[in-house]
Amino acid sequence: MEEYGVSAQEAYDVFNKHVESAWKDVNQEFLKPTEMPTEVLNRSLNLARVMDVLYREGDGYTYVGKAAKGGITSLLIEPIAL
Repeated sequence: MEEYGVSAQEAYDVFNKHVESAWKDVNQEFLKPTEMPTEVLNRSLNLARVMDVLYREGDGYTYVGKAAKGGITSLLIEPIAL
């Protein structure tokens, strides 16, 4: 921020654009045929998804907030009516 003279919000916005671009790359590469087993690719992709959810709004791993708790609760505890 000091090097380029930008605000924290501007730096955050640029960083988020890089994250979105990286997700597009991951999704495109995931659709291409490869010799790697799909199970391995799925585990890597799921890890990346979890990291994205935990760290999107700060350090959600160390400082668990209401959003993370609500997501975990809705995913693992509250049943989905079919």
